[in-house]
Amino acid sequence: MTEECTAREVLDRVGGKWSIAIIVAAAQGPVRFTELERSIVGISRRMLALTLRNLERDGLLTRTVFATVPPRVEYLATDLSREIYDALVTLTTWAERHRMEIASARAAYDQRALE
Repeated sequence: MTEECTAREVLDRVGGKWSIAIIVAAAQGPVRFTELERSIVGISRRMLALTLRNLERDGLLTRTVFATVPPRVEYLATDLSREIYDALVTLTTWAERHRMEIASARAAYDQRALE
């Protein structure tokens, strides 16, 4: 039995807190778990593993295991996720550019709420 995949579910996955950073990193070329763990501030090992698994399940990442000792695992963006890469970079750049303005707006709002 197949499940219906709604646009909202897709947007929730792609727009998730950690998904954007992972997709952007994987679009640059193969990336290993430990590289992602070091580069994504605040993500736990468990959350990284869960997010990678979900992105792979949704066809947004491929996971390649190399038969080495210890095993080497790399993740790479699929054509599907590379198609949204530019939009994600634009969104990330916008957020970075306006983060201070948003922080100021939040502080002003919170101050007014206290008055």
